[in-house]
Amino acid sequence: MTTVLRPAAAAAPVLPSARGPLSALVLDLLTAPPGTAPGRPADVGDPLAEDAQLALYVCYELHYQGFHRVDPAWEWDTGLLALRARLEAAFLAALREAVGEPGPLAQVVADLLVEPPDGVGPSYHLLEHGERWQAREYLVHRSLYHLKEADPQLWAVPRLPHPAKAALMTVQYDEYGSGRPERAHALLFARMMADLGLDTRYGYHLDAVPAPTLAVVNLMSLFGLHRALRGAAVGQFAAVEITSPPGAARLARALERLGASPAGTLFYREHVVADAVHEQLVRRSVLEPLVAGDPALAADIAFGIAATGAVEDRLADHLLGAWGRGRSSLRTPLDDGPPA
Repeated sequence: MTTVLRPAAAAAPVLPSARGPLSALVLDLLTAPPGTAPGRPADVGDPLAEDAQLALYVCYELHYQGFHRVDPAWEWDTGLLALRARLEAAFLAALREAVGEPGPLAQVVADLLVEPPDGVGPSYHLLEHGERWQAREYLVHRSLYHLKEADPQLWAVPRLPHPAKAALMTVQYDEYGSGRPERAHALLFARMMADLGLDTRYGYHLDAVPAPTLAVVNLMSLFGLHRALRGAAVGQFAAVEITSPPGAARLARALERLGASPAGTLFYREHVVADAVHEQLVRRSVLEPLVAGDPALAADIAFGIAATGAVEDRLADHLLGAWGRGRSSLRTPLDDGPPA
């Protein structure tokens, strides 16, 4: 297989294949002129299933790189936005049902700081028992987020007051390479994918990933695009930055064990160091002043943390369940993996 390495946002991806009537409706609309969305909203069905998650992902992607040969005017088409609003409401309701009442923010954050002695999850599996094809699949799943890393959270910045805004931008500056474009985390992830023989084009693997993967990225977009959910967006960002270093260390060692070169482990090695600093910045300079200035945001931040854990756990269950059965975790297996 030929490996293609390009900057993460070099070109808009092509539209994916539909996974049901709702995503088929959205995809058909995007091949037509804007203004043709139906007046009657479609039935959402299960908001966590393949059809609804793909439809929502496609709607959100119009705010990122868009799609090849899709009119950019669809981004703000009122008919499509009305359909998206129904998808979002159903997705948000499912998230709230999944997490219930998260509890006080201080306790929720304290729980993030504790690594369980008998931890389970993809990073543990890949380090201890993982095979190369499983590591490659893992990177495919993560590519939908990491090739746009920090973009969803950047929407929260203009919605925050100082000093939380300044602290969040300090973390984001690192995500985009600290003034060195070649060190941007999205490009480091693309280099890691290339090291393992994967196509690095932005959005290339959309058809291959299942609903649990889409939900992880859709959650970030949902929180980032709504000012009313700015606390949840900060909670999602905090959850990632606080929990990242131990998992990143395991993944770097796992990839090295499976034959990755230094370029193939740099992304995770970078996160071990960077996110250890970010964890302190997020807790001390983002969360604390933000809640001090607006105590009502504490519950939203806690919800964002809990919801992030819920979708990540769902993805982990999918990965480990498929791998435990000796099956591919992707809808379309890679060339070196077992069938789906």
